[in-house]
Amino acid sequence: MPEYDPVDPPVALTVAGSDSGGGAGIQADLTAMTAHGVFGASVVTATTAQNTRGVADVNPLPADHVASQYAAVADDFDVRAVKTGMLATAGIVETVTEAVADADVPLVVDPVMVAATGDRLLSPAAEAAYEDLVAAATLVTPNADEAAVLTGDPVETPADAAAAGRELVALGADAALVKGGHLTGGDGGDDTVVDTLVRAEEEGESGVAVDRFETPRVDTAATHGSGCALSSAIAARLARGESVREAVEAAVEGMTEAVRRGYDVGEGPGAVNPTVLGAE
Repeated sequence: MPEYDPVDPPVALTVAGSDSGGGAGIQADLTAMTAHGVFGASVVTATTAQNTRGVADVNPLPADHVASQYAAVADDFDVRAVKTGMLATAGIVETVTEAVADADVPLVVDPVMVAATGDRLLSPAAEAAYEDLVAAATLVTPNADEAAVLTGDPVETPADAAAAGRELVALGADAALVKGGHLTGGDGGDDTVVDTLVRAEEEGESGVAVDRFETPRVDTAATHGSGCALSSAIAARLARGESVREAVEAAVEGMTEAVRRGYDVGEGPGAVNPTVLGAE
């Protein structure tokens, strides 16, 4: 009889919506966490009816059930990092903000507010409710459109991204990663993606440190789930004890391969492949 030989990995928690198509949301989050050797627990905020061609329906869960899921996980697991994704409604944003208030672990907030098409996904009340959650974040990871919603200023270039990151840190976040998938202006022009990390620093005249990460742009529209996978990879690395800068740099560099080796499934654009993100 084989001897019982369990493993004891760090635990990370994702609080996000379910993607029935499997390429984003909870499904991508847990895949990315597993790829990093981290055990992923989950709190589902909404179910969706979607596939590679689009979203047909979204069903937010009751906020009190979201709170019950979070309490059940927190009561049993030694959670080392929390990541939030699609929160769907103002009530859920407020519930999650209250739930994480006493969690003394890194919090990665992926503010899922704007679709790749540019369509707003949340009501104005839900967008406004994000203010307190962003202020509680160890790291907030908006794309350019979401950074514009959060700050009220347009974000079109890496310089704009750095300015938005500074404003998000001023709002209370320890750090902000403004993703550059929709931006231009890197040294490699349109062939380069520039992600900008702004971190609060106690030393220095500016009070912040700014890092630019430039990676090759893969010529594909199959980027579904990229934001989910990236923020989950960062959360997993934080759960393993890495610093914010270390976690962000490694996750950003890994995304090129995750996109390049994406899943060609369904009739629409495919999804990124989070399984490669844990490779060292």
